[in-house]
Amino acid sequence: MNEHDRLVDRAAREARSVMFVGGLDSGKSSLARAVAAYALRLGRSVAYLDSDVSQKTVGPPGTVGLKHIREPDDLTHERMAVPDAIGFVGSTSPEAHLLPLVGALARLRERARAEGADLVVVDTGGEVSGIRGQLVKFYKVDTLEPDLVVALQRGEELEPILGVVERFFGLEVVRLGIHPAVVPTTVDERMEQREQAMRRYFSPPLQRFRVRPTVFMPSLPPLFDLSQLDRLLVGLSDGEGGYTGIGYLEPVAGNGGLRLISPVAEAPKALRLGSVRLEESFRAKRIDLRNLFGTE
Repeated sequence: MNEHDRLVDRAAREARSVMFVGGLDSGKSSLARAVAAYALRLGRSVAYLDSDVSQKTVGPPGTVGLKHIREPDDLTHERMAVPDAIGFVGSTSPEAHLLPLVGALARLRERARAEGADLVVVDTGGEVSGIRGQLVKFYKVDTLEPDLVVALQRGEELEPILGVVERFFGLEVVRLGIHPAVVPTTVDERMEQREQAMRRYFSPPLQRFRVRPTVFMPSLPPLFDLSQLDRLLVGLSDGEGGYTGIGYLEPVAGNGGLRLISPVAEAPKALRLGSVRLEESFRAKRIDLRNLFGTE
């Protein structure tokens, strides 16, 4: 039994919440699924919390996703892509969106526990460099309170983050090398994967809802040109603090109104504006709402 197998056995048996951290192409998702699969075999109630907003395992890009693992087939890529619940972050880059990120994660963690999970497996994104990487991981750990952090690293690339985790939270950190079976991807391949995930989410059938300009958070400025919201990503509020899915906006020709495009069949209670605009290819282009609104 190698070090990765020993970690899977231990985490599946003993942990209440295990978080996997590592850079790009470090094998976090594969090891997280292995822990979830073995814990399920042991009879545990498992929830998989995908906190990566870019390279998604659960749910569409721009969100964090929760998936309850009730049978082995729930760990297939096809089923994992369909979440039991999402939190809307509104961006594929977490660094400038820590507040919506941690708020969404806290809500999904509480939901996982309330729905019976005695093991929460947390997958994270590959942002590990510099101050931004440290901040993202610090606040994820602070919010989710795992009892075990598994670090998959090349050399000592994660030590600044792991040192912070150990000093501030006193958590146990298990350091592992990168599994030899991990296959690296290029920047272009990762970008294409994000676009494919977004295209799949917005594949037909799609719903089209007329949208009033008073349903948004943040609120639109007076006399705002609604055409500037063309293809802006939005979160569909369920009116109870959660989200039923995502959509994008489309101007209505002739009357200056807006239409919501989404695969979600039920009309939302309200819409939260994201910070990306979807191009025709479904590539996410970052925007700053403050600049768009002309406000601070």
